[in-house]
Amino acid sequence: MKTTPAAGQKERRGRPRSGWPAITGLLLLSALPVMGGVFRLTEVSAEPAGTLALPSAAALVAHIVTMTVFCVLGAFQFSPALRQRRAWHRAAGRVLIPAAFFAALSAIWLAVFFGGRPEEFALAMIRLVFAVAMMTFLTRGVIALRRRDFSAHGAWMTRAYAIAVSGGTQALVFALWTIPLGEVDAFGEAWLVAAAFVINSAVAELLIRRRSGRRMRRASGRAALVS
Repeated sequence: MKTTPAAGQKERRGRPRSGWPAITGLLLLSALPVMGGVFRLTEVSAEPAGTLALPSAAALVAHIVTMTVFCVLGAFQFSPALRQRRAWHRAAGRVLIPAAFFAALSAIWLAVFFGGRPEEFALAMIRLVFAVAMMTFLTRGVIALRRRDFSAHGAWMTRAYAIAVSGGTQALVFALWTIPLGEVDAFGEAWLVAAAFVINSAVAELLIRRRSGRRMRRASGRAALVS
């Protein structure tokens, strides 16, 4: 049976988008903090024993590993086509949610038990604020999932993911600032890191609003067809 052009267009509209442009962009953004984490691990392994307290060293390793898992695997959750494969989406979520909680908890530990130079304290506190925010978003996301409120679950997880991939945005913000204006001191670094967190959070809110608007339009279209 020959498919008419109108039927073909309807089929394409009904087919979920692959989301590969978004996935590719998120993977590229995640690559920067992942490479930085690997470099930091090699630095820690080369340091003399006792330079970094064992609990902090363990927290640092846990943070880098779990944040890498959350950022890389989490990028694929932004594919509408993959999200519709419920078995895959659930299996990925069983890995992502624990990894995200460990990443946030280890970040909180590293900020609370800060052992750096005094001028880096402001940067540690900014990271603490956003690590606590990430933990809050993850908790709200799990609560929404248990209530089967999948729209709210997706929104909270998107907010948490935006904070997780802020490391890549931080690198871009630093480059855009320091190339024309020169290096910054520790206080300026703290403000640039905060700006990257805010940028990612703002983009996440725009994405959530866009999804909500799309769902409302689909609901309105179905209601019009029924009436």
